[in-house]
Amino acid sequence: MPTHFFLHWRASLVTLLVLALAGTAHALDTLDNADWKESAVPDAPGFRTDQLLTLDMPTHISLRFGIDPNTLTITPEGVVRYVVVATNSSGGVTAMFEGIRCTTGEVRVYARTNGTQAWKMVKDAPWRSLYDTNPSRHAVMFARQGACDNGAPTSYSADGIIRAMKKRG
Repeated sequence: MPTHFFLHWRASLVTLLVLALAGTAHALDTLDNADWKESAVPDAPGFRTDQLLTLDMPTHISLRFGIDPNTLTITPEGVVRYVVVATNSSGGVTAMFEGIRCTTGEVRVYARTNGTQAWKMVKDAPWRSLYDTNPSRHAVMFARQGACDNGAPTSYSADGIIRAMKKRG
């Protein structure tokens, strides 16, 4: 092989490594940024149950979960906000307005409703790990099935997340 081939290959490899390290540094900066602030949380949006994007849940979970695609937003700082609807076997509905921080693997509940009453805002709800023992399995499944990809939102548009969810289904 000619020497110029190896020099070009080595230069390409160095470029890729520099880009990868820059991306990692940016991700770490986001994770370690003590000044990080979430943008203002709007009132919980209205939701519909007739067009939910269904989440594939473990078989031991009896509730069905779905995301209302019309409620999906991504904030400038990368929080994926959405309404998730849980339906039990008798048709009872509970909905939660939530946000996922893909960069830190955290979820936050902003508001809850049983579907027949007004939203009840959850004041000062903390960010908590997607993987702790609290009942947030649906948030983990949403992160895996469309919201997040390698520590970032799958897309910086709601349409991109919707496409990712439909593609897997």
